Amino acid sequence: MMVDCSASSFLRVAVKPRIRAARGGSITAVKVIEKLPDRLTLDDDLVVRADNADALKRLPAGAFDMAYADPPFNTGRERRRAALAYEDQTDDYLGFLLPRLAAVRDALAPHGTLYVHLDQREVHYVKVELDRLFGRACFLNELIWAYDYGGKPKRRWPPKHDTILVYVKDAAGYHFDDAEVEREPYMAPGLVGPEKAAKGKRPTSVWWHTIVPTNSAEKTGYPTQKPEGIVRRMVAASSRPGGWCLDPFSGSGTLGAVARALDRRFVLIDESADAVAVAARRLHAA
Repeated sequence: MMVDCSASSFLRVAVKPRIRAARGGSITAVKVIEKLPDRLTLDDDLVVRADNADALKRLPAGAFDMAYADPPFNTGRERRRAALAYEDQTDDYLGFLLPRLAAVRDALAPHGTLYVHLDQREVHYVKVELDRLFGRACFLNELIWAYDYGGKPKRRWPPKHDTILVYVKDAAGYHFDDAEVEREPYMAPGLVGPEKAAKGKRPTSVWWHTIVPTNSAEKTGYPTQKPEGIVRRMVAASSRPGGWCLDPFSGSGTLGAVARALDRRFVLIDESADAVAVAARRLHAA
């Protein structure tokens, strides 16, 4: 398998993320679009308020190194955080999601990668459909994000993980650079010696990572906000500096914040006025 894995240097400290200066040492413009043009051009970084089914088909084909899709999980209940809320229920979930993911696939470059973030309710059904859409040979990984917060029922094992399905557009030519990904501390550093312990280990397919802490500067108050730490791994591994990253269910704009810090470009799409407002504030959009 021909995989692009460049030999850039590893981090010296296991738990410190690699953060680059913004392009040219200054923050580039973020444009908020609330009325869709016939075509979305990739000049400024974009935050787009629109139904992604409509916005995605206006993007240039084959332009994005990677995409991260964090759609509603179809929990059947309202998701709320402070004054921000949305109804998370769709009768035909696959009918809603799959055409959108097909449009995301069209937007990916030949070396591109799609990450789809789900939980136990729909992930198995979506996996079968994505095998059909991409081809089973293009299934790269099942990532498990494990966390520990919230209620713990006593009549079953408490569900404390999400699943991220990873598909590539070309099974023989995708971009993946694990040297760009921040390393983790060893769970038993005494077993590997001081040099390896200082460097840390490469993350595996199981990611132990906290949610966004309540008192964190990262916290936006948006329901379902995902931590920058897990999104940063995807962006770092599957895009190049200066490359374009796409989030069709962008919520609070985590992918944009990560892409900017890693010197990537981004397009964020969300139908919610609240989400666009939160992302625009977070990214200091004009």
